Parts: sequence; C-alpha cells; structure tokens
Amino acid sequence: MQQNKIKVAQFGLGPIGIESIKLAADKEWIEVVGGIDIDPAKAGKTLSDITGVGKLAAARMYKSFEELAEKGKVDVVLHTAGSKADVSIQQIMPMAQRGVSVVSSCEELLVPKFRAPKLAEELDAICRKSGARVLGTGVNPGFVMDVLPICMTGVSRTVEHIYVERVVNASTRRMPLQKKIGSGLEPEEMRRLFAEGKAGHAGFLESLALIGHAMGWQFTETYELFEPVIAPYDLTTKFFNVKKGQCCGIHQQVVGNVGSVQRVHMDLKMYLDARDPHDGATITGDPPLEIRVNGGVAGDHATVASLVNAIPRILKAQPGVLLMTDIGVPAWK
Repeated sequence: MQQNKIKVAQFGLGPIGIESIKLAADKEWIEVVGGIDIDPAKAGKTLSDITGVGKLAAARMYKSFEELAEKGKVDVVLHTAGSKADVSIQQIMPMAQRGVSVVSSCEELLVPKFRAPKLAEELDAICRKSGARVLGTGVNPGFVMDVLPICMTGVSRTVEHIYVERVVNASTRRMPLQKKIGSGLEPEEMRRLFAEGKAGHAGFLESLALIGHAMGWQFTETYELFEPVIAPYDLTTKFFNVKKGQCCGIHQQVVGNVGSVQRVHMDLKMYLDARDPHDGATITGDPPLEIRVNGGVAGDHATVASLVNAIPRILKAQPGVLLMTDIGVPAWK
C-alpha cells in the first residue's frame, strides 16, 4: 500500500529556494503544496511560473505562511530565507506553533542557541508542545566541515585533535556567494565588512560548536581569523570583473582550545579561480584518520539535496529544535 506523501512548502524563492523545491518536486514521496515569498512580483503566481516545472502548476505562491496554512495541511517547510538565527526563528515560530516542521538552510540555525539562546529556547518549547521539529542544515555548515568529521570519529578509540579544510573555487558559484566573499572590493573594505559581521562565511563558529558538542569538549577559548584573498591578476566571472590587487575571496579560520590544548582547527579558503578545490579532514587519534574529497562538494547543488534528504529524518525525530547530531545519519532518500 502506498504511503501518504509528505506535504512540503517552500519559504523563500531565491536561487537556493527555487532549486530546493524543484528537487522536492522530483521525489515521489513529496507533494509540493505551495510557496511563500515577500516579493510582490511573485504574488498570485504558481510555483510552475517561478520554477518552470510543469507539475507544480497547482501549487500557488503566498505572501505569508499563515495565508498558505489556511488553504490546507502542511507537514514540512523548506526555509531558505537568510543566515541570521534571530530573524529566521521569528519567521519559523508561526510554523512551529501550527505543528509544522522546518528544515532550514540558515547557517546560524545549525546551533541556534549559540547566537540566539533565548529565542531558541522559546522555539524549542513551542515545538515540544506542538510536535514540530526545526533543523538547520546544508553543505557548509551542516555537513562538510562538521557532520562529516564527526561521523569519521565513530570508529575512533581516542580523538586528540580535529583538523578540517575546505578550498572552494568561487568562480563556479552563484552570484550572491561571489558577492559575499568580496569580489571586486578593496581589501581594507572587506576587512571592515567582516569586522561588522556583514561579509565572510556565515556559520563557521556554529560548525566549531557542533563539533565541540559532539566530542564533549567544553572550549575555554575560541577565536576566528580572517584575511581577504587578493587577486594576483585581473579576474572575470559571469558576475564580476576583479582587478589585480582587489579582493577576490576569503581565507577564514576558527580554532577551539580546551585549556592549553588545541582541539579543533578549521581552515576555509573560498576565492575566485582557486586551484585544487577540495574538502578534507584529519583526525589525530587512535586510529589516525584522513579523508579528502577531490574537487570538493559542490555547495549550491548539494545544499538543496541536504535540505530535501533531511525531511523524512526530522519527522522521525523527537519534537524540538534539533541539531544534526540529533537525527539519523544523513543519507540519500
């Protein structure tokens, strides 16, 4: 007997949101019931109009979740509408109050109590009462630099140190990411924006916090290092023209110490025309472990898969605000 399909809606129809709901539409176990976006240009349209997917002609766009929820049942919302925990939690609360679960690409929702402890606790209480689950996930944060090395330690007798690195050729990525890494800005301007929390890779300290949580390490010191990557020659992408000497990317690191011992070091280089893109992790312990993904995980393409694949796993988890370490091991569904 065929199981009931999971009714899924999309909140936020930017580039990632559009690709997420297109992938969801391909899954036989999902019924796409609608989309939510504040863009007035999308009002009244169907998801077929937005995505070009013919089978989504019956799924309409709405200005708010409340408007969508009045039309019928929703089991899960895919939330792709920003990087800040406080803003995302406020958007998600009406969903949780109705018992609707949420999978979000918001980087800071990987460990929401890190940035927004009071709001996270409030949302958790709502979820436990209504039966909803809320999860923050993605490729990075959400898998490559945190969940993957954590899984590697599942065969460890001891773990002394975790080193994770990621090199991304940003020339192949979407425009918002190329902008976020400062393409074409002067280096000092990029340093200023990073210091103000307006540029750089979001969710890095959350990845560190998730590893610490999983390992049982109470960090006594954490710090983040940042430097713009300077273009060694003129660079041209589909979206930007960068002159030699301007910023073409970022080099960002985070470190977690327990007392005088460094336990975690994470190193991210994301820049235009990057050579030898890859993802890697090294576990110092017994046994020593090392993994390398040549070419790296294609973030834009894989992020949508991480969101969709998490849907059946959160529905099997206990209600509440969840971490990636609270659900079943990520896998294709």
